[in-house]
Amino acid sequence: MKQCTHADALPHQEPEPLGDTCPECLAEGTDPVQLRLCLTCGHVGCCDSSPGRHATAHYKETGHPLMRTFEPGESWRWCFIDHVLV
Repeated sequence: MKQCTHADALPHQEPEPLGDTCPECLAEGTDPVQLRLCLTCGHVGCCDSSPGRHATAHYKETGHPLMRTFEPGESWRWCFIDHVLV
């Protein structure tokens, strides 16, 4: 089973979210389908089902490998590099 090789790099405490929605979607006038939180810097971006795919774009721009769902009642995490749940 493939495992994430980046989970050890997670900070002991999650960063504070930089907002409560995707700022790129706000700027574009689109609605995010679901939100994701970057576990490196706290950027909030929309999921790949959203038109802008801003969480993935944030990863591609910054190289920040780990995110978690920012949806109420959910707690899963994803590694963009290893393509696995953490």
